[in-house]
Amino acid sequence: MKKMTILSATLAAAALISACTDDIEMRRPPKFELPELPEVGNIHNYKAPLYWSVYEYCWLQSKAGVANEDMDITPSEWDKIIDWVATDLKPYGYDMVCTDGFIPMLAKDESGYMTHYGSMSIKELVEKCKAKGLKVGIYDNPLWLHGSDDTKIAGTDYTFGSLRYNGSDQVHNPKDEDKWFGWIVATHAGAKEYIDGFFKHYHDLGIDYIRMDFMSWYEDGKDRNMGTVGRGYGRDVYARALNYIAESAKKYGIFTSVVMPHLNDDALLEAKYGNMVRIVADTGDGGWWHCSACDRGQSFASWPNCNNMFDGFTYWSHIAGRDKVILDGDFIRLNTFSTDAEKEFVISLQLMAGGPVTVSDQYSTIGDNTKFYTNEEMLALNADRFVGKPISDKLNDANNQVWFGQMSNGDYVVGIFNRDDNAKSVTVNFADLGISGEYNVRDLWKHADEGKAESLTATVPAHGCKIVKLSK
Repeated sequence: MKKMTILSATLAAAALISACTDDIEMRRPPKFELPELPEVGNIHNYKAPLYWSVYEYCWLQSKAGVANEDMDITPSEWDKIIDWVATDLKPYGYDMVCTDGFIPMLAKDESGYMTHYGSMSIKELVEKCKAKGLKVGIYDNPLWLHGSDDTKIAGTDYTFGSLRYNGSDQVHNPKDEDKWFGWIVATHAGAKEYIDGFFKHYHDLGIDYIRMDFMSWYEDGKDRNMGTVGRGYGRDVYARALNYIAESAKKYGIFTSVVMPHLNDDALLEAKYGNMVRIVADTGDGGWWHCSACDRGQSFASWPNCNNMFDGFTYWSHIAGRDKVILDGDFIRLNTFSTDAEKEFVISLQLMAGGPVTVSDQYSTIGDNTKFYTNEEMLALNADRFVGKPISDKLNDANNQVWFGQMSNGDYVVGIFNRDDNAKSVTVNFADLGISGEYNVRDLWKHADEGKAESLTATVPAHGCKIVKLSK
């Protein structure tokens, strides 16, 4: 068992002040000149969502060899999912179900926008969920074309086809075709109206949340793992697209998540125009690998900037905060974790960082793990819109394993994380965090009061954590 004592007061204060300074290990994405765009403002007043996603269902189907075009969720299966979410998760604040990729996204009416997720009508899905008091989130992108090219853009004389690349557009990779997606060019006439129509369509269907994926592919057509994946429409076009998206999403009251962005210029555009932003690689097989181990301590200048949750939340912690963009660590599959300590760790990390908790376990795979998702004392952080920060945002600084922040009522929450493979004894002096005086200490996982103290000493299990609330 290791013993670690947190920084002295002087060094801790310095770390907090200089957390965003350049560091040889922090490969911040590059800066770009931007076009002048109108302000949108007041879009960061949401709390992070708590919801269930189809991701695991689709991921396991894909790994079993089911082709995307053959993948589906039947209405009867949807009924089972919705009943389970409404019964087991909704009482704790998980008030939404959300689609994902994999399953065909189909446009079956004159609007040209998506109307069906496989065999399921989105209208029917919304009706089923609303009947159980649940909202619906949709995986789609207002920069993708689903309908036929001759579909008229509402309020214009332009068609969907007029928004496509026309050979004269300046792109990063003019000799390459776009992989998988048909993108609009946001600088074409009618693009703003098309995007507005997208959000109106989903607003009219009763959708509350849109996950917008593959944004890095749109910006420069590059993927760090796959190479060139498309034309790449450029920083100016990407900026204009996000500006239009933010305007329309705000207009129709729809929460947006920007997924797979490069986060160039220190996430300037995404933090300005998105409600939430993905800061880590896809969940995939999940478990401790995705939570903490994959490429630990490494960062990259393009998507994905970090390959594990902990590094992603640490690396981008400086852009988050109450009334700022929400950081998204992607989906949680608790059935892929090996120990209870790991399960507490991943839930705590999301909530300490102010992120969403996205259940991807299914009713058939969750086992006895529901109790980790439904810890009401931890979920109170989400209800309060709490956002904590690590002492250090340097990826290879052990002090990034201590997080803290203040709730709206004045209480503090302190989290000690142990990413190592052995137990570790840690001492945290509250004064080193700028918290003076003696506080009542309560362990939020043990649901136990631990008396008054000016410091905290804990033996934290391997891959585990200790989360306490400090109150007067």
